[in-house]
Amino acid sequence: MATEQRWGRKESIIWPPRGFYYTWGAVFLALVFTGFLMYLRFSFGLEPLERYYLPYYLRSGMSIRPTAKFQLLYVGDGKRWRLALPDDVMGGESPQASGKPLPIEISGKARNEGELSLVREPERVYAAKGIHRFLSQYVYAGAGVWPLFSMQVYFGVLALLLGLPFTLPRDIQRRKELRYGRRLKGPHLVNAKQFNAAVRGDGIGIQTEDIADLLRIPARAENQHILAIGDTGSGKTSIIRQLAFRVQERDECAILYDPAGEFIRQFFNEARGDIVLNPQDTRMPYWNPADEVEDEPEALTLAESFYQPDITQNQFFIDSPQKIFAYLISQRPKPRPEDLVQWMATKHAIETKLRDTEYAVLVDQTAGPQRAGVLSSLNKISNTLRMLPTVADHPVTEWTARAWAESRKGWIFLTSNTTTRKAVRPLHCVWLDMLVMHLLSTRRPDQKRVWFLIDELATLQKLPQLHTALTENRKSENPVVLGFQGRSQLETRYGNDAEAMLSQPATKIFFRTDEPRAAKWISDNIGEVEIERLRETHYEGGAHGKNFTLERVREPLVMPSEIQGLVDLSAYLKYGNYVAHFSIPFVKLEDKYPDFIRRKRAPEAPEEAANAAPVAKETETPAVVEQSTGEDLGMQVA
Repeated sequence: MATEQRWGRKESIIWPPRGFYYTWGAVFLALVFTGFLMYLRFSFGLEPLERYYLPYYLRSGMSIRPTAKFQLLYVGDGKRWRLALPDDVMGGESPQASGKPLPIEISGKARNEGELSLVREPERVYAAKGIHRFLSQYVYAGAGVWPLFSMQVYFGVLALLLGLPFTLPRDIQRRKELRYGRRLKGPHLVNAKQFNAAVRGDGIGIQTEDIADLLRIPARAENQHILAIGDTGSGKTSIIRQLAFRVQERDECAILYDPAGEFIRQFFNEARGDIVLNPQDTRMPYWNPADEVEDEPEALTLAESFYQPDITQNQFFIDSPQKIFAYLISQRPKPRPEDLVQWMATKHAIETKLRDTEYAVLVDQTAGPQRAGVLSSLNKISNTLRMLPTVADHPVTEWTARAWAESRKGWIFLTSNTTTRKAVRPLHCVWLDMLVMHLLSTRRPDQKRVWFLIDELATLQKLPQLHTALTENRKSENPVVLGFQGRSQLETRYGNDAEAMLSQPATKIFFRTDEPRAAKWISDNIGEVEIERLRETHYEGGAHGKNFTLERVREPLVMPSEIQGLVDLSAYLKYGNYVAHFSIPFVKLEDKYPDFIRRKRAPEAPEEAANAAPVAKETETPAVVEQSTGEDLGMQVA
């Protein structure tokens, strides 16, 4: 179907017309090729006399009349004549008294036998069968017409058979396009092999069941992040595991959020210097949040990770604990986690630390409900900090995100279990935010690239730095791989920022999702195509006939029902304007390392146990505080 560009669209002309014209073209070329081979056989494969008599041989063999006119060749010395045989002639030219000269002449052998001339008799009537028997016996050595050119015909048929695999699919594809539609605009749906060729994939790849090679994205797209969406069990974790294997093969670094402990079993390597960030795990090093910050503004970033916004809570009781906590961890000498817990457990200790500062008014004894709400909100993370290992637990091993971002030695595993996940969640949020913040600087040549592999993103609370990681990490060459179950999970955590965060990853992998709205969103994300199809109209009346017109429609490339109907380990990968449908193999991996080794806490000193008492009973809960009016709070702050 020929096309021309007008007004930014493809205008179509139906040419060649409907039919198997590519196949007919192959038949025509095969006939031309066969004719050429027969010409070569005639010109160089037959004897001179065989070439002269070939028309007579064909006519006498196919004649339906008993007689026909022929002109036979005779050789003689002028007195006696006989019919010419193949040994009597050779290539050349013999003038004739009447008519054109003959394209043959007397051979040397015939001349030695006394023959002097070669003569073509005038047209005479002979019996067709007799002439055919004579030519077959004395000229063509008993060979029929078919054996003379059968090899050439076979080669012509072979040429046709070799051409049909190329022409028939094109004709069939063209008829399908005319019937079902031809893509004009929009994304291309391709297989894994076509995807690699189209995008020139030379970057990280996925092992599929469709091709022997990896399904690869371009290397330049790695820093533009990867998104994997699908229901539980559809294959997200398998994809992220494959990417982790590729990162390990490259000897690059990875930060894995592993809430189910699936990755640490296969990838943990103590000799590599891997770190486990789980306060309940014995492999967790000593970590002090105060060691992560150098000044109070930097400490405020860390505090924002600890104290997350809550739509059910007044924003005042989020900002105030953030500011107080940032002030506390920026003190010198740097407080230990157990010091922070002790201060939060005693309201008088907090008053002492904040005395003569701008934060003292927030916990002033005359503030009433405001004071109770701030202290209660500040105390929210005390249980989380109490879980951290102490110096006594790890007198030698110490870790900070700042130092690791500089050295980039080993992998980091952020693990938990179902019983401690809620308590550990704030720590995971802080560690990920700190790692993102410290890795935003431009990577030096001697530093390894770091991959953020975050599976089940919804099990984390909001990561304030995640938006920054998706928008700016490409400059620092630290790719982010996100796995979660649906768009609604991201919208619940990040609100209006979710739309921009979902648009940042250049590579998107969509697995099965049974939720209709989620499937519709995935279908919209893959995109629509504008197609052109042939519309056939039958009409009756005085003259029966058909009418053909071209119509254009827009349809989703992948329907929502197709997303809902995907089998496990099957997905669509979208990069740019290309969408690849693929399946990944199921691989049962052997667990090499334990996912959790419970830490035994060092016994607390008597005085520390006494100081770890909860907040006094007179402290009011935030629920009571929220019943206060905004005017009351304003008066209390004043």
